[in-house]
Amino acid sequence: MAKGRGSALVAMVVSCLLLVTLQCELAHAATYVVGDGNGWTFNVAGWEKGKNFNAGDVLVFNYPKGAHNVVVVSKAGYDRCTTTPSDKVYTSGKDQITLVKGLNNVICSFAGHCPSMKIEIFAS
Repeated sequence: MAKGRGSALVAMVVSCLLLVTLQCELAHAATYVVGDGNGWTFNVAGWEKGKNFNAGDVLVFNYPKGAHNVVVVSKAGYDRCTTTPSDKVYTSGKDQITLVKGLNNVICSFAGHCPSMKIEIFAS
């Protein structure tokens, strides 16, 4: 019986350690307002330069609702300023996107907006 309790105790301790580790990783996530005080608007391309991003960091896109949108696209979509039906589209004007490890590509898909409203971020 003591052996069974010991195994349960070890499992509980391991579970607690995993939970603490996960919370510590989440606590280190940073939040970035895209475009800083100007928000998600024209000529935002390049805003990401010089910043160090990590997976789990959050990008906040502030813009007047209906004036723009935020679309997470593939590298090809970023390069061509195109979207596919499976791309996630945000339209609230206060959108938040959590970065994934690797390349993160975001554009505004409104006609004529993308050439100067797109960002490409690599998250470690």
